[in-house]
Amino acid sequence: VLIYERIREERRNGRSVIQAIDTGFTKALATIVDSNVTSLIATVVLFYLGTGPVKGFAITYAIGILTTVFTAFTFTRLLVSIWLRRARPKELPKAPVTFIP
Repeated sequence: VLIYERIREERRNGRSVIQAIDTGFTKALATIVDSNVTSLIATVVLFYLGTGPVKGFAITYAIGILTTVFTAFTFTRLLVSIWLRRARPKELPKAPVTFIP
């Protein structure tokens, strides 16, 4: 959500669709990493202070955080670039984009 709001913000500032997407991903990176680092710190605290099930939860939560960050900046960006190459939009869609290969 944050990435797409940044893209829309850049588009409102007059950037082209491709520039808005590139800048949107770049600007959202710092915010997303900051929030997830905070969550990772919480998982480390849970892991060291917790017992059995709490440690398991901390590990699972940390894996989820790392997976989310990785996915947001690799897979999502890949899907957007594929969509850009195929659709060649002049404007960003107002409704959600459906991806059908």
